[in-house]
Amino acid sequence: MRLLGTRKSAGSSPAWRTYALTAAAVTTCAVAGAKAVDADSAWYRGLDKPSWQPPAWAFGAVWTPLYATIAWSGGHALNQARGRARHRLASSLVANLALNTAWNVAFFGRRSLKGGMLVILLLNASNAELVRRMARTDPTAARALIPYAGWCVFATALNTAIARRNPA
Repeated sequence: MRLLGTRKSAGSSPAWRTYALTAAAVTTCAVAGAKAVDADSAWYRGLDKPSWQPPAWAFGAVWTPLYATIAWSGGHALNQARGRARHRLASSLVANLALNTAWNVAFFGRRSLKGGMLVILLLNASNAELVRRMARTDPTAARALIPYAGWCVFATALNTAIARRNPA
């Protein structure tokens, strides 16, 4: 019986190292994105938002487990992937995390509702591509990303509603 973390990943490092790297990448994404967010700003408070927008506390309550799932899924799938498939999967994950952070920067940092729409549409496409690519190697990890993709679709609807209510 192997102990957790002693199985070798696709490279020469132990499996736990892959999980540590994906956790670090996801944490970097979360911290960078959070730095761009100021939900208490006069600009954001002044936006006309739909009645179905969740309360502010819900976003942290939702994103924390979603980020943990992204880190676990990424590590799990990368440990299963080999060669070119591993490289492509890692590239897809990095691109996805960059888009995840970019939405916060576009929407909150630049205060651009339309920019946020563009980035979140790209993020949705990236989510679909990441789940598809992950499913080829690790269907369990791919299924674990479905709540993340679903939340991003909800965020798209929310971003769209806010943009429509605030055309200027």
